[in-house]
Amino acid sequence: MNQPLRTTTTPVLSTSRRRRRKPSTAFAALAVAAIALAGCAASPAPTDIDSAAQEILVAHDLSGLDVGDVIERLDAMPVADRPTDLLASVEPDELVLRDMNGREGRLPLPDDAVYISVAPFRDRTHECHFHSLTTCIGELSDTEVRITLTAADGTGLIDETRRTQDNGFTGLWVPRGIEATLSIESAGFTGAVPLSTTSPDDRTCITDLQLL
Repeated sequence: MNQPLRTTTTPVLSTSRRRRRKPSTAFAALAVAAIALAGCAASPAPTDIDSAAQEILVAHDLSGLDVGDVIERLDAMPVADRPTDLLASVEPDELVLRDMNGREGRLPLPDDAVYISVAPFRDRTHECHFHSLTTCIGELSDTEVRITLTAADGTGLIDETRRTQDNGFTGLWVPRGIEATLSIESAGFTGAVPLSTTSPDDRTCITDLQLL
């Protein structure tokens, strides 16, 4: 799987992506209307982790990909091409997949990395906690940004320039178990927010980083 981080400092993130597994609990099937309104909300646990996830991946031409490739492909997909019958929510430990047929499944994220998607903004944003790969839209699409991520002990984790995707977000694979500061600069405007990957409740969707 292609790694999205190309840092100018020595990366802390390991390139290995060992799967972590977590027990699931039953929940009611998601209605079609709920998918349309879900936005960037959290997702309940699935009833069938393997068969449901595989069925959804096959239905959306994503079979054969590992979880990182699925996340990156959906997040980078042009907004006009996004599936309207799929909700893919990134949690710190798992990718939750739900469709309009009531199928729901989870794919475990790597043991050593969390996917964080950030949408810097100037004027308009939305509230978000767990990033929705198919519904979240940020203000600054196709915009050049300079990204730095600095751990609490001063270690530089990311330092690079890239362009935001069509959805206005840019995705980062961040080491687990850290407290850090995420800073972004674009066109002379800057902003920064704290970032944590220490808890399964930590956010994976950063939409409060305003460039001033």
